[in-house]
Amino acid sequence: MQAKLTVHPAYTVGQVDKRLFGSFIEQLGRAVYHGIYEPDHPTADEEGFRGDVMDLVKKLGVPIVRWPGGNFVSGYRWEDGIGPRERRPRRPELAWGVIETNEVGVDEFQSWCKKAGAEVMMAVNLGTRGPDDARNLVEYCNFKGGTYYSDLRRANGFEEPFGIKTWCLGNEMDGSWQMGAKTATEYGRIAAEAAKLMKWTDPSIELVACGSSGIGMCGDWELEVLRHVYDHVNYISLHSYYGNPSGDTDSFLSVSLEMDRFIHSVCAIADSIKQVKRSKKTMYLSYDEWNVWFHSHGAPFEKWSVAPHQLEDVYTFEDALVVGCLLMTLLKNCDRVKMACLAQLVNVIAPIMTENAGEGGRAWAQTIFYPFMHASSYGRGIVLDGRLDCPTYDTTRVGAVPAVETCPVLLGDGSITIFAVNRSGQSEAVLECDLGAFGIARAVEHIVMAGHPMDAVNTADNPMNVVPDSCGNAAVKNGVLSAALPARSWNVIRAGV
Repeated sequence: MQAKLTVHPAYTVGQVDKRLFGSFIEQLGRAVYHGIYEPDHPTADEEGFRGDVMDLVKKLGVPIVRWPGGNFVSGYRWEDGIGPRERRPRRPELAWGVIETNEVGVDEFQSWCKKAGAEVMMAVNLGTRGPDDARNLVEYCNFKGGTYYSDLRRANGFEEPFGIKTWCLGNEMDGSWQMGAKTATEYGRIAAEAAKLMKWTDPSIELVACGSSGIGMCGDWELEVLRHVYDHVNYISLHSYYGNPSGDTDSFLSVSLEMDRFIHSVCAIADSIKQVKRSKKTMYLSYDEWNVWFHSHGAPFEKWSVAPHQLEDVYTFEDALVVGCLLMTLLKNCDRVKMACLAQLVNVIAPIMTENAGEGGRAWAQTIFYPFMHASSYGRGIVLDGRLDCPTYDTTRVGAVPAVETCPVLLGDGSITIFAVNRSGQSEAVLECDLGAFGIARAVEHIVMAGHPMDAVNTADNPMNVVPDSCGNAAVKNGVLSAALPARSWNVIRAGV
């Protein structure tokens, strides 16, 4: 099977914002407790954060992490998570049916992010609370001092402001499952008022308004919400999760086309409001929840327990190929999608898994860890507007699908990364690309994940079962790159001057 990629330095999509490789940690399951935070773990630091998890997070190079939710935030009182731990209340957490101990709150989480080299994307509660509580939280986090909430932060041991610059105005407020769910008009009004108060408190912050909770809910919600918030916010959010409960691999590998359609639909709606308002501002997108999620649907847990095993998908090689395609879709829309958050980071539908300290205490990387790490490491540059000519195949989900998916990225040192997935389960693909206009002279590395059963996984006992290696045969001759992409494979081809 032949696949020809055409690229030229004159044709680009845009510069990748590093925040495209963000992630998400919710106060849910074992994401925080026994995930990033476990004081009894042998690797825990003086604040109780697990060192083994931190090492894996740093390998991903996550630049921003959304917190504390998620559905959780729509019932959250941020004041519960500050000050001395022994005074913090335990509360029934209605979103997920557990007990929240509040051992980790805004004070601790911003500290963990600094250690991880990441910014905080803070979400405020616009479900059961409102604009006043949101502006108070901005004051607590970002005011220098001399006011009630900034002095409360200082009294809690944090003299300098946290300087949190990115804020989400609630979470999935269109969903009936959400505490304090609202109509588009109700949400648009409260979000606009919260945005005003928050920006009056700190004019330097950027705000994200809630878009639809999935492509099936997209349309009227965005139209109405943006009428209210367009002048006050910088981004509108998108959320989507993908699964393969029917076992149709060919269709599952096509879901990135659904993501692409979702992005273009929201852009079209936002641009229509831009025209109606005669605005000069372009609304950007924050795809702040995305991942594969279906393996753990309906998994039992003990209600009203603390940090139970919830939503712990064990990811397969098939899932890794899908995540690779989704990452390429985000990259190829980097002109409008400026932020994105893989949901989530640890244990809960996550690339990183752990055992509790009392159960062995190990941490390991799931299969989806590797495409994300590669994209974060080698995808921070200018995405080229490439054109790929390759065969297609038919699916029941989206119709005709290219057998090969590619995304070329020009890096700051003049080198090029080509990410590629061969969706075909029958044949190898030979990828060719003329790179002569870039002065590319050699192939630096060809990383491949291939040759595994679709249901192959990594476990604590066998953490290296599905991992990439640099066994690919990419070569450059007279400026032309050629590489064999094995059937059903994830590929990272790096070529330099």
